[in-house]
Formats: sequence, C-alpha cells, structure tokens
Amino acid sequence: MQNITLGYALTGSFCTIQKSIEALKVLSQYNIKIKPIMSETVYNTDTRFGKAKDIIKQVEEICNEKVIHDIVSAEPIGPKNMLDILVVAPATGNTLAKNALGITDSAVTMAIKAHLRNSKPVVFGIATNDALGASAKNIGLLHNTKNIYFVPYRQDDPLNKNNSLVCDFSLIPQTVEGALKGKQIEPVII
Repeated sequence: MQNITLGYALTGSFCTIQKSIEALKVLSQYNIKIKPIMSETVYNTDTRFGKAKDIIKQVEEICNEKVIHDIVSAEPIGPKNMLDILVVAPATGNTLAKNALGITDSAVTMAIKAHLRNSKPVVFGIATNDALGASAKNIGLLHNTKNIYFVPYRQDDPLNKNNSLVCDFSLIPQTVEGALKGKQIEPVII
C-alpha cells in the first residue's frame, strides 16, 4: 500500500470516532496521501464524545489536509479521479441505507457516489445500533454490490444492544490492502 490516495470519511457514530481516528493514524504511517471527509453532522456537532472543532483539528493534523465537508467539495472526487480507495468508518446505518438506495445528500454520500463512478473500491467500517434490525437489508444489498468491501464486524453488546454491529477498527488497514487487490478479507463476521 504505497503511493496511493485514500479518502477517509467519518459519519455520525460518535462513540466510535476515536477508534476510527486511531485507525487513521495507522494508515497515515504508510507512504500514502489521505483526503479526509466528514459528514456535515460530524463536522458541525459537539457531543459528549468530543467537540467538532477538536475532531476536525485532529483529523486535519493527521492527514495534513483540510476536511471535505460539503457536497460541492465532494463532487469533484469522481470527475477528477482523486482517490484510489475510499474508507467510510464509522459507517452509520443511515449512511449505509442511503448508499444501498442511491441517495446522495451529504458530503460522504456524494464522495462515495463520485468515487464509485470510477469503479474503485469503497470500504465500509460498520458502526450502527440497528444493523440487525432496520439496516440489515441495506447491509445485505451492499454486500452484493460491486466494489464494496467491509471491515470485519461483530455484535458489540449482544445482551444490551441486540441489533448493534461494530467493525474491528484495527482491521481497517488490512481491509484496505485486500480491497485494493479486489479481495474481501475473511471472515467478514467475526
């Protein structure tokens, strides 16, 4: 994994953002360029898990790039062929549903749509409380979509949140390496 440009998008599973940023730090140690992307929600929302400005600062320092955070800025990703691969982690049920149904109404969904037009890989790192409920059908659709790959995932708290799934963020680099070769790392469900 050298001399590539990787897009790295964060969506609103706020409790997992720091785990995602840790994976981003690992990726930044490779000889690659990273373009950070955030949903408008992540870019503008303070939560008990952190302030938006602090998350933005941390991500921009890791990537040495300004965050793409609106549809207009994300749209050129496709026509300009800006990325070799795009990671979306955390990928919420909302983001997964929009992609499964072809809805493009945010910076991240536009980045995905624009990138997929070039037939290049998108890696989803699931983090959603309704993955085994309302989002299950959308995840199934995406598993059967060309150029879509998943970071291996599992139930994160089966007793208290029985519909919740979360990816193993530490496997993002390995998943990226596989996706660049057209391979889904296995097992997907761990």
